[in-house]
Amino acid sequence: MKIPHLSGTFLIGIATIALFANCNSETKKVAGPTTRLAAATSDTTVAEPANVRAAIDTASYKDALVKIANGDTTGRWPVKGQPVPLAGAILPFKRIVVYYGNLHSKKMGALGEYAPKEMWSRLHTEVKNWEKADPTTPVQVGLHYIAAVASGTPGRDGKYINRMGNAQIDSVMKIAKMHDAIVFLDLQVALSTLKDELPRIEKYLQQPNVHLGIDPEFSMKTGAKPGSRIGTFDAEDINYATKYLADMVNEFNLPPKVFVVHRFTKKMVTNYQNIKLRPEVQVVMHMDGWGQPDLKIGTYRYFIQNEPVQFTGFKVFYKNDLKKAPHRLMTPQELLKLKPAPIYIQYQ
Repeated sequence: MKIPHLSGTFLIGIATIALFANCNSETKKVAGPTTRLAAATSDTTVAEPANVRAAIDTASYKDALVKIANGDTTGRWPVKGQPVPLAGAILPFKRIVVYYGNLHSKKMGALGEYAPKEMWSRLHTEVKNWEKADPTTPVQVGLHYIAAVASGTPGRDGKYINRMGNAQIDSVMKIAKMHDAIVFLDLQVALSTLKDELPRIEKYLQQPNVHLGIDPEFSMKTGAKPGSRIGTFDAEDINYATKYLADMVNEFNLPPKVFVVHRFTKKMVTNYQNIKLRPEVQVVMHMDGWGQPDLKIGTYRYFIQNEPVQFTGFKVFYKNDLKKAPHRLMTPQELLKLKPAPIYIQYQ
């Protein structure tokens, strides 16, 4: 079968970069790693937990995995051999439904487009739609905030990255607190690296309700300017991030972290089969492409369903998904027919 032409967030990324071209690329300078977490980079070094942590009930976890596999007959889902997570895991017992964006821009997503009161009203409408479509799976509401934005200008450090200051992130935390939401901090590393950027948000990741997202589209390993081509992360990068998060979970006795990886092309994530799963981290491979329903389903099938990691996500674009016929958004009922059914839903 011929793979259809795929649309992703690439064009949105170019607009984002232009929008932020005049922004300062650095906030307050962060010193190099000073904690054991920031310094621990070797995957062969296993952090010892502060105290013994119990895993969740294995049978209940496996039953929930079978449910979201949704009758998949390929043998890929549920993913075999994955670890049972520590107690407090959100997935797959709840479906996470989030708004995505940045407070500096109305064009980057609903999170920044609307004032908090209206934003929450709209997001709660989506939550109710999901609760109606799948009443057996509770919804965990969340905000997915772009904490580091790829830039069109190099900035002082030459990394083409705009890092949001603590004041902006604190504002998102306050907005989330209004409705007991979890928060995702998303990194577009541009010409920087996860090793350099993760310590900058470490104090937030130490909080039990804060989770992580990374965007391979803007990881420019070749040194190309963000927006000039689609970037990439390898399994090695993803494993570095999960090790970092796992150490933090054990160090501070936290519930498992949810870790979202955006994807809409094959090369955005290389060597997926080498991604290491850990009981402290729940990995979501998130379908980040936009377009008409058939196109989005094709993207999900080729790059999410066919290359299984652990959990899956799906993005709905309020504007870009309407550009071509049939000019409509996919509904929860349609998304629940996918195999596997996405357990993380993002609206932009």
